[in-house]
Amino acid sequence: MANYEKSAAAIEKLSPEQYRITQQNGTEPPWTGELLDNKEPGIYVDVVSGEPLFASSDKFDSGSGWPSFTKPIEPANVNELKDSSLGMIRIEVRSTHGDSHLGHVFPDGPQDKGGMRYCINSASIRFIHKDDMEAEGYADFLDQVEES
Repeated sequence: MANYEKSAAAIEKLSPEQYRITQQNGTEPPWTGELLDNKEPGIYVDVVSGEPLFASSDKFDSGSGWPSFTKPIEPANVNELKDSSLGMIRIEVRSTHGDSHLGHVFPDGPQDKGGMRYCINSASIRFIHKDDMEAEGYADFLDQVEES
């Protein structure tokens, strides 16, 4: 298994928006994320650590304005924490190894797929197309990615 970790070098490579979201718990404006409408087959990994987070086969259009997924590709790579900021109680989603703020999870996803909606900021994830997964070291997850 690959070694996914947060490093100073990885943090330095982040754009200002990626840094604001992943390191300062920011949120990108709805409908602005570059991965919102991506329908290509592949996986989504933490922009800091590279740990695999979500598969294209679990992505759906929630109408929320952010990329949404029904479940993590590797549950051990996603931490769920109570977030009581903004005067409400939500469940924050952070990457385990990179400790990046990813977004929040809500219990209003498709019922036939578990009922969860992982609402994720595009700036906190990087998409790796199915055709590039083996070369980038993610071959173990190819069976979780469907052709679109």
